[in-house]
Amino acid sequence: MKGQFYKAKRHKLLEKVKDNSVIVLFAGNAPKKTADEAYPFTPNRNFYYLTGVQEPDHILLMSKINGKEKNILFIKDIDLELEKWIGKSLRENEALDIAGVDEVMFKSTFEDYFHRLISMKEEFNLYLDLERDAFNSMNSISQIFAKEIVSKYPQISVRNIYASIAALRLIKSNEEIENIKEAIKITIAGVETLMKNAQDGMKEYELEAYFDFNCKSKGVKDLAFNTIAATGKNATVLHYVDNNAEMKDGDLILFDLGAQYKYYNADISRTFPVNGKFTARQKEVYNAVLKVNEEIIKTIKPGITTAELNAKANYLLGEACVSLGLLEDKKDFRKYYFHSIGHSLGLDTHDVIIDRNFTFEPGMVYTVEPGLYIPEESIGIRIEDDILVTEDGSINLTKDMIKTVEEIEDFMSRNRIN
Repeated sequence: MKGQFYKAKRHKLLEKVKDNSVIVLFAGNAPKKTADEAYPFTPNRNFYYLTGVQEPDHILLMSKINGKEKNILFIKDIDLELEKWIGKSLRENEALDIAGVDEVMFKSTFEDYFHRLISMKEEFNLYLDLERDAFNSMNSISQIFAKEIVSKYPQISVRNIYASIAALRLIKSNEEIENIKEAIKITIAGVETLMKNAQDGMKEYELEAYFDFNCKSKGVKDLAFNTIAATGKNATVLHYVDNNAEMKDGDLILFDLGAQYKYYNADISRTFPVNGKFTARQKEVYNAVLKVNEEIIKTIKPGITTAELNAKANYLLGEACVSLGLLEDKKDFRKYYFHSIGHSLGLDTHDVIIDRNFTFEPGMVYTVEPGLYIPEESIGIRIEDDILVTEDGSINLTKDMIKTVEEIEDFMSRNRIN
């Protein structure tokens, strides 16, 4: 995805803002880890969505003044001495090619440019990405910038552009869908590697390492999220990430994982027996979850709401709990299923949304992940697929992945490395 792609996204965003406005977005910086070491850098996803630039410390300024649009990328100043230590930074011609902006300037000129742009205006709108996870979250670069601007320029009205960007990100373009497909393709190969190498006596992290190797050998620099590798009772803890228990003969192991390709993510869960063969009870529970997975996937289409999807999943899993002898009343299903049926997927694994209850539209990508978690039986099963909403229904982007009991047992009997 190059210049024209990002230019089109920026134009759509500028259409949503008032005249005499600027949008300012920051690439961000890696936070300090310890001493002189920083955490690995990953770009602010909204900045990346509108520029394609992967480096830290750059600024995007988009303006709409008297109806005229202009996009400027302020890149960090070139420091030839520092580049001997950390490598070459983005150059002007590269920035123009990647982001397709109207102009590239150096970051040291940003404050003067911003001042000249707004100082003669009686009223002006400044749009920033003011996303905040919680009341006590640390201030972001944008939030710190907003506070400074309000104190210096009282005539400016600061507004939050986050929801407008989220609305754009919710509908994926063909280029974005191709990136998600590639992330899924890599993830599928990784899960098959796990099934081939599973052995009782291994630690969860030992098996997990095969997935990591598969991803890195295909050029993946970062995963969609920390892999969940949960065997036995560990699989009944939704976000178990210790991954340090021993895998035992007769156990199931649940993997929730995903590769990341060009910052677009896969998110897939598969549960399979360590020894390659389901017990009768494991098979019974697995097929109950699989039935819900397949029924919910068939339900997704334009016009359906996430509230309707969750209500159907809750009903079906409640029925499954009764049929499996876990409950007498299906209304008590939350004892064994305690999350929602899925989430939006894209540049973030739990991709941006404006409202948890939204209506499906073509171009959305959504996960379907029913599960049942039975601690007293040391059985935790989740089956998760990634679904693309189309004009008249949906497509399972993970349809090529092993999923049924028969497929899993056949694959493992033929391919396990002893």
